[in-house]
Amino acid sequence: QVQFVESGGGLVQPGGSLRLSCAASGLFLDYYSIVWFRQAPGKERERVSCISGSDGSTSYADFVKGRFTISRDKASSTVYLQMSTLKPEDTAVYYCAADLEHVRCREVPGTTFGYWGQGTQVTVSS
Repeated sequence: QVQFVESGGGLVQPGGSLRLSCAASGLFLDYYSIVWFRQAPGKERERVSCISGSDGSTSYADFVKGRFTISRDKASSTVYLQMSTLKPEDTAVYYCAADLEHVRCREVPGTTFGYWGQGTQVTVSS
């Protein structure tokens, strides 16, 4: 049974850092692109970052480029999101999910994502 569990969220001051983890049990990271999303209250879900299953290549939304880094540890089937220089507008619940259609990161409308975790809350506030 595949299960994604996010952790590492919390309260941090602006300019601070957090590292989120996505433990993907029952799934080989080589075969799936893993995507981090976030959703703030009253806002649409946003795609934040992706790491390809095939070669570990990465992609980022413009609003996090240069501040966030996605990585993975295939041995433990864990995907990380290192977040630095956090801003209040980064406040959201962060989720990880598997792209069920593309082994390399692609942003294609209508793509099916699966194995959503419960999310982890990130709050950036002074």
